[in-house]
Amino acid sequence: MDAGGAARAVVFDWGGTLTPFHAVDLADLWAIAARILAPQRSAELTAALLDVEREFWDRVQGNGGHGSTTLHDLVALAAERTGVPVAAALRDQALSAHLEAWTPHTYTDPEAAPLLGELRRRGIRTGLLSNTHWPREWHERILARDGVLGLFDARVYTSELRHTKPHPEAFLAVLGRLGVDPAHAVMVGDRPLDDISGARALGMRSVLLPNQYVPAGPVPPDAVISRLSELLPLVDGWFAGP
Repeated sequence: MDAGGAARAVVFDWGGTLTPFHAVDLADLWAIAARILAPQRSAELTAALLDVEREFWDRVQGNGGHGSTTLHDLVALAAERTGVPVAAALRDQALSAHLEAWTPHTYTDPEAAPLLGELRRRGIRTGLLSNTHWPREWHERILARDGVLGLFDARVYTSELRHTKPHPEAFLAVLGRLGVDPAHAVMVGDRPLDDISGARALGMRSVLLPNQYVPAGPVPPDAVISRLSELLPLVDGWFAGP
């Protein structure tokens, strides 16, 4: 990004970036849904739900931006594999319980709100781009709970798109809503492939917030930070005004 590509927008990943990453027992979380959907076959359905979710993320990591999916899609495929009939009313109840169980793992980093506020005071637009199969309303409930929903100029969830990061469609969706070109934008994320490689391929500047659970990627970031508060000086150095 040269002087002609000064930063005019910063886009953040959600899980692992704005929400600190930590290990979660996915089997326990899916078992909550499975016990509602099929009390007599919950162990079998839990295993199937785990499998289809892992396969989905493996495909995302393996081919540079697999087609997106939703929670309903995951349940439908698990039900097909196990032969468990899933009633729509029970499905919605089960997925709500599953998402509620995620609540302790979704709290926004306390440094996020001050950072987002400072970026906006500098005239820099802010975006959120999350690889997710959760519905928008659940993400936005979390962001509202933590007082950051209104601090984003655009929020894009890949459950509403055809592709996930690192596919260009995902990045272009949020940049289009922000009204900026890739050369004028910064991507901040914890995943070297999804966030860094995808952003760099479009000409965005990239900042990695690494954690021990995510392997290194093929493309180096422009900068590495260990906490969100370290981002502002970097952006100040890249920002040349409107």
